[in-house]
Amino acid sequence: MKKSVLVLLALAVVALATGCTKKNAVSAHASEAKDSKLKIGIIQLVEHPALDAAYKGFVDGLADAGYKDGENIAIDYQNAQGEQANCVTIANKLVNDKDDLILAIATPAAQAVAQLTKDIPILITAVTDPESAKLVETNAHPGNNVTGTSDLTPVSAQIDLLKRIVPNAKTVGLMFCSSEQNSVFQIGLAKTACERSGLKYVEGSVSNSNEIQQVTQSLVGKVDAIYIPTDNMLAAGMPLVAQVANENKIPTIVGEDGMVQSGGMVTYGINYYELGKQTAVQAVAVLKGEKKPADMPIEYLAKCDLSFNEESLKAVGITLPKL
Repeated sequence: MKKSVLVLLALAVVALATGCTKKNAVSAHASEAKDSKLKIGIIQLVEHPALDAAYKGFVDGLADAGYKDGENIAIDYQNAQGEQANCVTIANKLVNDKDDLILAIATPAAQAVAQLTKDIPILITAVTDPESAKLVETNAHPGNNVTGTSDLTPVSAQIDLLKRIVPNAKTVGLMFCSSEQNSVFQIGLAKTACERSGLKYVEGSVSNSNEIQQVTQSLVGKVDAIYIPTDNMLAAGMPLVAQVANENKIPTIVGEDGMVQSGGMVTYGINYYELGKQTAVQAVAVLKGEKKPADMPIEYLAKCDLSFNEESLKAVGITLPKL
């Protein structure tokens, strides 16, 4: 009887040990499977239609190539809400997490993360001129761990559009954020385009969002139209600009469609969703080990679209000519 009890106890101990071993093996396998997902960190400067569209295009582009969040990749999306200090904090997090790839949306976000790592591949988008922002050695030959897509818009064509829509315009208000390198770069192009078209210009720069309404009002009576490039701060504050401009019947020609959706009158610009998808194609090549960022030129979106805001056109009293 005692022998039988001892045998049963021994078998129970063996079974328990085997069960634990199997359970631990299953847990280890599950953990390994979880850790096998590629980690993609995303840092976005601020929420507004253009940058949101670039983010969505990137995620959709990855999915189209078989990289789906929650399946074989884990996306960690972080938004800095327009604050540079937040960009630095988020960049530190993504780098410390040792992500396999980081996407940076907009110049300040890209600069924050690029300063912290030379090892993790960084894809950028919605950055107008990566070279002048010191993110790459040159746009044609990045030479480091950063590459991606530029949102350089056809500034000259947009000034030409302004001339066609407002043929009697003599002076243009150039609005931009003085602390955004991409905006300063584009304003330089806009000045050249205005001079070539025989237009005078007045600068209306802002350094923070609280100045947007005041600066817009300061242009009333001084300009015949307002031009705003793809500026992140002014894109987020476009409803304020549109309110003042429309009340004073000042046409607004803007850098991209998201700004038109927020009240800008018209644009001939790029599609940020497609720009995000184009960036995803580059990211896939990096994830597969087919290419390195250092050898991948900054890419540009070839196709531009005309879009307009009917309410703003009506408020200003303009009928679009055939374009």
